Amino acid sequence: MSTPEPGAEREQSASDILGAALGGAARRAGLDPAEGASTQKVVWSAIGGWRGILESVLPSLAFVIIFTIRPEPLILALGVSVGLAALFTIVRLVQKSPPSAALGGLIAAAAAAALALWTGRGQDNFVPGLITNAAYGTAILVSALIGWSLIGIAAGFLMGEGTAWRRDRRKRRAFFWLGIAWSALFFARLAVQLPLYLTEQVTALGTLKLIMGLPLFAPLIAVTWLVVRALYPRAPQNDEPVEA
Repeated sequence: MSTPEPGAEREQSASDILGAALGGAARRAGLDPAEGASTQKVVWSAIGGWRGILESVLPSLAFVIIFTIRPEPLILALGVSVGLAALFTIVRLVQKSPPSAALGGLIAAAAAAALALWTGRGQDNFVPGLITNAAYGTAILVSALIGWSLIGIAAGFLMGEGTAWRRDRRKRRAFFWLGIAWSALFFARLAVQLPLYLTEQVTALGTLKLIMGLPLFAPLIAVTWLVVRALYPRAPQNDEPVEA
């Protein structure tokens, strides 16, 4: 009886761990094709509803507005932005709702504000976002090109087939193009926002960050959902008794 090579075991173990993490995160966000929810409901759940929209938009919007009206002192715009993120987190904790989304936003806002205060430049408040877009875009693109699409790994574990989708040409091709689409979104953000950062156009940078955020994220979530549902059609349910 042959035993698998150590390298193959490590590769499979890594994909299992990554797939379970990605699939679990997607399921917690409401992206579970097995549940048969409508596309609208899935997208709304993925962005967190009205609360998610406010948590994602208001801190950055407040910074842009205040900085545009009064760029000095910089701590004023940064303080309001971080304060809003902290308020959202506190509200979630008080209401005993999952604080992960708001907490992540608070940590990101605080880190960005600390960097901007340290350098004294308002545009540095957007550096973490630029780095995130570059990292996500690169990771998703590379994974698609080498045949281990992160979208496919997440979907495979959501649907209970692990990495078996890699043996299906149709699924492999679909996840490849979904990976290309997602990486294109992140790189498009980077391509538009980086020149504005380098030329210190803070107001334009903040405005375009908001425009290229949820308004582009939501449609791509919808497309991804529809593709995954098409690849994994639900078995028809028939609760009616079968006549002899």
